[in-house]
Amino acid sequence: MSTAQLPLLYAAVGVAAVVLVLVSRQIRRWPVTEPLVGLVLGVLLGPAVAGWLTLDEPARTPVLLESARVLLAWSVMAAALRFSARDLRPLVPQLTLLVAVIMPVAALISSAAALLLGVPVALALVIGASLSPTDPVLAASVVSGEPAEEGLPARLRALLTGESGANDGLALPLVGVAIALAVPHGGSGGEVAGRLAWEVLGGAAIGAILGAAAAFGIMLATKERSLSGGPELVFTLLLALGVLGVARLASTGGVLAVFVAGLAYNHWCGDDLRVEQDSIDEAVNRYAVVPFFVLFGAVLPWEEWGALGWPALGFVAAVFALRRLPAVLVLRRNLALDGRQGLFLGWFGPMGVSAVFYLLHSRHEGVLEPEVWAAGSLAVAVSVVVFGVSAAPGVTAFARSTSSD
Repeated sequence: MSTAQLPLLYAAVGVAAVVLVLVSRQIRRWPVTEPLVGLVLGVLLGPAVAGWLTLDEPARTPVLLESARVLLAWSVMAAALRFSARDLRPLVPQLTLLVAVIMPVAALISSAAALLLGVPVALALVIGASLSPTDPVLAASVVSGEPAEEGLPARLRALLTGESGANDGLALPLVGVAIALAVPHGGSGGEVAGRLAWEVLGGAAIGAILGAAAAFGIMLATKERSLSGGPELVFTLLLALGVLGVARLASTGGVLAVFVAGLAYNHWCGDDLRVEQDSIDEAVNRYAVVPFFVLFGAVLPWEEWGALGWPALGFVAAVFALRRLPAVLVLRRNLALDGRQGLFLGWFGPMGVSAVFYLLHSRHEGVLEPEVWAAGSLAVAVSVVVFGVSAAPGVTAFARSTSSD
């Protein structure tokens, strides 16, 4: 993307975001979401249609990778603040099951589906691990907003929110192991295990310390009346960026660190502070996604998708049908869900920004085979469309089925 194209990007994203803001309440009831609008706009402006917006190959990975990293940081911070700590605490056993059992199962099933494309096992594992986490950006379209708050049980919304926030960072070991198998020169097994342990445990520790410090800092500033209204509203967004930077400097998991920081901040600060900052975080979470998905739509690898051939249809169908839904239904009693809740939670586990992040992270780490990006981006693009179209009708159908009892 050249500097001459930036005004077009600004104009397209700005106008689209203004229109979305003007219909922000109604759009939660329509079969469309902000990520879907951005994706369609990117396809229309990109090489596949108008050819007005392009992103050169050398710049594609770093631009999208860092954009995904920052967007995920903001999104998991919003997820950590959406519910109070006392509401999330009783859900720890169920969230642990979702992250420690269902996410690895999703990775294995998605990897098996990728074998339909004829890729080596190691590359299939990279694809499967990248697609395993539930995306907090797309999940926010399902669990936030007036229709979701009115039509979905708070516990169901909290489960999907907590899972989508936690597993984005905790998918790192799965992706790291897959990368180590695909790029053997990354070090011995012990070195890889040590590095992954530090990325997870170090990231969690950094997040806990900085989140608690931020909570005590803002409580002190509020008590001393040294905090003005404007900075207070964006405080947790700035906290997310700061934690992300510190974690990256320490070579730990940045997204995980931000989520833990949000949980620590949520635990220590009062609900009034949390609710105020949650609202601005949610607004950013809804509209900061538009430029990202515009860029993603503009770089979709149409030719590489065609090269995958007919097996690509089987791959996508297998991922959507088997990646998550069967495991959630089998374990729904352990998750304390009834049949309808299990069906809802099992279906709405979208792939989005987190999958793009891990696919590009894998590329940055040396997994350069084009089939990985082609397969993963195809699953993400279909996910944005499918979940964008089904989110509002799904929430409405669930609410109606509950009210008819």
